[in-house]
Amino acid sequence: MPVTRAFCAIIVLYNRAIQNFKAHTMSEEIIIEGLTKAGKPFRPSDWVDRMCSQYATFGPDRKLRYSPYLKPRVINGVRCLVVDTQLKDVNPEGYAQLSQFADENQLGIKNAAGDTLEALPA
Repeated sequence: MPVTRAFCAIIVLYNRAIQNFKAHTMSEEIIIEGLTKAGKPFRPSDWVDRMCSQYATFGPDRKLRYSPYLKPRVINGVRCLVVDTQLKDVNPEGYAQLSQFADENQLGIKNAAGDTLEALPA
């Protein structure tokens, strides 16, 4: 059975749709460490919980739900805030606030691979 031009066009459109879907669903994570660039622990020690609480909402069960874009983590014994970069599309002001907070407090920032960054990606 010969492959028609219409069939090829459908395959091309399908592949483009899959690539767009992957680009929008695959997000990058940035890690804000609870260590200053000088290597000292950042105080207050509950800063991660405070940041997550600012972006939290109450669910139908009246329990506090953290934003899916911010995740508290302990990495190598250090309290960290993992930021999904999709936050800058969903809440640009909130993303800018996190960037300013990390910059003002000289907090370490890394990408998901562990490479040190100077600031949150713009």
